[in-house]
Amino acid sequence: MSDFAERFEDLRIWQQARVIANEVYDALGDCRDYGFRDQIQRAAVSSMNNIAEGFERRTSKDFGHFLDIAKASSGEVRSMLYLAEDQKYLSAEVAGGMRNKSFRLSAGIAAFRRTL
Repeated sequence: MSDFAERFEDLRIWQQARVIANEVYDALGDCRDYGFRDQIQRAAVSSMNNIAEGFERRTSKDFGHFLDIAKASSGEVRSMLYLAEDQKYLSAEVAGGMRNKSFRLSAGIAAFRRTL
């Protein structure tokens, strides 16, 4: 594991996940559909936290498992962003930009996973 980074905070995928989680909180903080808001926030935080937790497990097998979960959560965020746009919780421009970041995160997680 030390071949990649000393701390999970050094991982670019964790940094990207953190940005996305904060953007979700900022963009939907005033959303009154509390079930929707809570679910997308949990999914965004799940990506970030599963990268961190997997890294801290210190084995490639465990880390890979948590990266798979983080990637799945990123996909959930992306899916929910379509619904946010459909329900007019977010503009097409904002939702699209956030989906692009989430897609890049998923691709980054997949690429990183292949290196384990």
